[in-house]
Amino acid sequence: MSEAPGVLRLAVGAWFRTVAWTAETSMNAARSLLGEQPAEDEPAPENGRSPSLRDRGADLLSRSADVSYEEDAHPAYARILDELAPDEARILRFLQTDGSQPAVDVRAAKVPLLSSELVAPGLSMIGAGAGCRYVDRVPAYLNNLYRLGLIWFSREPLEDPLRYQVLEAQPEVLESMRSAGRGAKTVRRQILLTPFGRDFCRVCLP
Repeated sequence: MSEAPGVLRLAVGAWFRTVAWTAETSMNAARSLLGEQPAEDEPAPENGRSPSLRDRGADLLSRSADVSYEEDAHPAYARILDELAPDEARILRFLQTDGSQPAVDVRAAKVPLLSSELVAPGLSMIGAGAGCRYVDRVPAYLNNLYRLGLIWFSREPLEDPLRYQVLEAQPEVLESMRSAGRGAKTVRRQILLTPFGRDFCRVCLP
């Protein structure tokens, strides 16, 4: 009978360990299903808590000082690929292979004539040139690519004026000029890849 308390303590200890193991296993499974498992290159949680923003920043600085650390591409590229439509990939490849593209703003004259009103911004032939399936979505595509830092709407015109003559003869531009009325004019711009966009195309697009 004297051995009973010791046996009881062992049994209770085993029961607690089993409960703790079951709880930890269930928690890990739930986090895995929810996609909350930390990435391999992120700092591991300390004392059971997730790393703070400062912890993650410190980890980045630590890796930047590690001469043996190698990074094949910018870590944002994987996320950017998830936020691109197929037509947007076509536009990027088109800008990569054919270079900067002409674009025009159509403006209507106002009184006094020293000012003007924007009627149609950023008209271009990029959708047709890139072979986009949904050409009517090109303005939204370009806005998204600009948001992601991949393209730039430059105020500088291209050097070759002939490229604008072809664009200004397109039906969309002519219709915008008619709707703007007398005194309508086009302002010549260009749309091009940013350095970040060029590197993204080099790394991610065939």
